[in-house]
Amino acid sequence: MASPIISTITHNTRSSPRITTSHTHSHRNTDIELEPLFDQSEEYDSDDSMARTRRAARDSKDGSISNGKMNSSSAVEFRRKVSHNDVDDEGNHISSAAQTAALLERESFTLDDDHDANKDASTSFSDLPRQDQRNFLLLVLLYFLQGVPMGLAMGSVPFLLKDHLSYGEIGVFTLASYPYSMKLLWSPIVDAIWSRRMGRRKSWIVPIQTISSVALIWLGANAKTLMEEASQRLYFFTFVFFSLVMLCATQDIAVDGWALTLLSPENLSYASTAQTVGLTAGQFLSFTVFLAFQNPAFSNRWFRSKDLDYGIFTLGGYLTFWGWVYLVVTIGLAILKKEEKTLTRDSIGSVYKTMWRVMKLKHVQTFIIIHLISKIGFQANDGVTNLKLLDKGFSQENMALTVLIDFPFEIGLGYYAGKWCANFPPMKLWMWAFVGRLVAACLAHITVWIFPSDGTVETGYLLVVIASHIFSTFTSTVMFVAVSAFHAKIADPEIGGTYMTLLATVSNLGGTFPRIFVLKMVDAFTVATCTPPEKTANPFEPFSCALEAEKHRCTKDLGGSCTISRDGYYITNIMCVVLGALTFWMYIKPAATRLSALPLKAWREASGDAGRAGMRAA
Repeated sequence: MASPIISTITHNTRSSPRITTSHTHSHRNTDIELEPLFDQSEEYDSDDSMARTRRAARDSKDGSISNGKMNSSSAVEFRRKVSHNDVDDEGNHISSAAQTAALLERESFTLDDDHDANKDASTSFSDLPRQDQRNFLLLVLLYFLQGVPMGLAMGSVPFLLKDHLSYGEIGVFTLASYPYSMKLLWSPIVDAIWSRRMGRRKSWIVPIQTISSVALIWLGANAKTLMEEASQRLYFFTFVFFSLVMLCATQDIAVDGWALTLLSPENLSYASTAQTVGLTAGQFLSFTVFLAFQNPAFSNRWFRSKDLDYGIFTLGGYLTFWGWVYLVVTIGLAILKKEEKTLTRDSIGSVYKTMWRVMKLKHVQTFIIIHLISKIGFQANDGVTNLKLLDKGFSQENMALTVLIDFPFEIGLGYYAGKWCANFPPMKLWMWAFVGRLVAACLAHITVWIFPSDGTVETGYLLVVIASHIFSTFTSTVMFVAVSAFHAKIADPEIGGTYMTLLATVSNLGGTFPRIFVLKMVDAFTVATCTPPEKTANPFEPFSCALEAEKHRCTKDLGGSCTISRDGYYITNIMCVVLGALTFWMYIKPAATRLSALPLKAWREASGDAGRAGMRAA
């Protein structure tokens, strides 16, 4: 019987892979594996120069998976070797030879690439390779476009609605942000269905942005009517923005997956930086800058010589402008950006099954619980503090100035927080910021409490509000960047879009689902009474004016006075902070510390029961 024939092709560079082809006497498919010459304890499989680095399982007599090491200074992720039991869309088994053939067919694959997983990450944007710089800026742009509608839905529009809706009704409008917390339901579809001609990610990004541009232009033409009828058509108004945010959430799935392959492995941590800078810029442009420039008083004071009764921006004009920007960027992306082609394709069912196996991992379940409860302590501060300041008499002009000053701090802190994640464990930064964010909620509580009784806001109090706002922004930004970096570190790039979306979705859900209840609690705990003026021709019996509609009827229609005897904001904020502190010290901190110390393979689908069974079967 003939002995196995081993043929080897090598390259003279130290980090180049070796292609080993094994033929046996059996009629089974040929197996091709890529092995590094510089480390015989691990195997790496490279898709292309920007693809993720993979740690494969080395076969042993007992079929176990060998342990490996990861350079803690790098954001490189190691992935399991694809099991021989993997199947294609038609249910046929895909051999490692077929998988490797698909890998080698990628246009950018070359044996001359440097695949050293221990290569140091770039320390600044200027140190990034030119291709990484271009791709980083592209990611920032795509995340920025997502942030524009999000900043309106979760920032400016609730402020503009405050004069017409109660806290509870604004809570109903916050349902418009829920698609970001529901995108996990359709993320496997985005990961599995795409056009080979257009590219795996552009197949979704281009049409989604096109639809978004049309929706923004339509909203711009109808914004004035929708705002005027918001109280009568609250659920339709909410549905319109819900649909727009749903488009952004779908685009976010594709961009998250693309981010894992656009940047080189050693610079993968910059993906979270691009996300933070892009989303922050888009959201704060639509929240801070728009809120400032749509305010007539702010516009007249700083930019006009003659007072007018409208701001530089209007909601309709702003929406229309960004609708056309969306369209221009989409056309440019479709024509100018060439996406790396791949033949790898998973069936929708297999992606859902893989996602379910990931969710069954014990460590992932613990992380999900952390995400769901970790933001309860900040809900009143994040969702109510600014609205309460406006309710007390803090002018929109001063609020616009506050958030406008906060804008450059948000951008700068997002960038530096991303760099800190390269030097400190992300979850340790996250826990430090968690405590700081609880402190920020207490400071905001005091800031609202000391609001001048006569309603006159002097420079000193304005500076207090700005300082409180910046500190809250700082802690929130560090938390967001740190947890995003941890997501990028532990996500399995083989199901990159779905894995990243799973983690980001649960994180978003933890921040959105309590919001409606917190806002309704403020109304429920508030006690306010409307009393008629001392001298009036039409006296009336005192009645409750805790809700915005009753307050408007009291002060505007009847000329009465609405006196608050118990403010539900203070009660709600104290409850949130206390609950947040208890959950942090009793559960979140020890659990997060334990998860941060886990090896990377503990987060892979292959380390679950089903994954181990698949490896043994292979």
